[in-house]
Amino acid sequence: MQKPSHKSRRLGDAVFRGLTLLAALVMVGLIVVIAVQLIRGSQLAFTRFGLGFVTGSRWDPVHGSFGSLPLVYGTIVSSLIALIIAVPLSLGIAIYLAELAPQWVRAPVSFLVELLAAIPSVVYGLWGIFVLVPWIRTSLEPLLHRFLGWLPFFQGTFYGFGMLAAGIILAIMIIPTISAVSREVLLAVPNSQREAMLALGATRWETIKMAVLPYGRSGLLGAVILGLGRAIGETMAVTMVIGNRPQISPSVFELAQTIASIIANEFSEAFDDLHLSALVMAGLVLFIVTLLLNIIARLLVWRVGRVPEGMIRE
Repeated sequence: MQKPSHKSRRLGDAVFRGLTLLAALVMVGLIVVIAVQLIRGSQLAFTRFGLGFVTGSRWDPVHGSFGSLPLVYGTIVSSLIALIIAVPLSLGIAIYLAELAPQWVRAPVSFLVELLAAIPSVVYGLWGIFVLVPWIRTSLEPLLHRFLGWLPFFQGTFYGFGMLAAGIILAIMIIPTISAVSREVLLAVPNSQREAMLALGATRWETIKMAVLPYGRSGLLGAVILGLGRAIGETMAVTMVIGNRPQISPSVFELAQTIASIIANEFSEAFDDLHLSALVMAGLVLFIVTLLLNIIARLLVWRVGRVPEGMIRE
């Protein structure tokens, strides 16, 4: 069989390079198109409110007053609550499956954990309404208030619905993403790192703590960022359990609202151009918040991705 000539191989490389460049430019172009459309659709609201739309705290479609600060607050705080709950659980799952679990346990447990990602968000919302919210109202919130009620975060009326419910349901939804990516990161750590620590007399836990986790820390942070992105953009499940009241309160017991939930609730019922433009501008704010968080995340990944002192990359 005749081998391809050098010229044909170079042509193939050029075609492949062009196709991959086109794919990358398509994604960049899609982001630009989305941003342009959001800016065009929000011109009326921006002309009317300016930066006051971001700093304002009143959302009143009836009187034509729109401020998105409570929505931004609800979006960020609910996502942070989700991360506080989900990150330790996800890392624990990943460490067990990658480092400690017997071989016959890894496949079925991994499958069951990742199966959570396939459940539609509206199903999570229904489960939240009928199971999670009553349990939070009758058990969790009274317990937190009893032992931590001296903190402003655990004061207020026991609604069941609210910021805490949204944070918990988001945590359940992002656990599969964080745990699956973290498990793959840990499995990619070379065995030489483990063997070196064990040869020095380290225990299994010391090996994981001092060799495996530091080696894969940039990947683990990337997994957390993927989970954060999922939490920020989640709509239906959060809409069904957060209470949908645009307000700022330090208590996680109080009702709240996110940018995604208010768009889902009001977009089909917007009765005038200003209301519609305000919802589009809320989407633009969410777009900017997500972009800024991703930029910060990439900077963090870059900083923690440096090779730890004394550790050699293979």
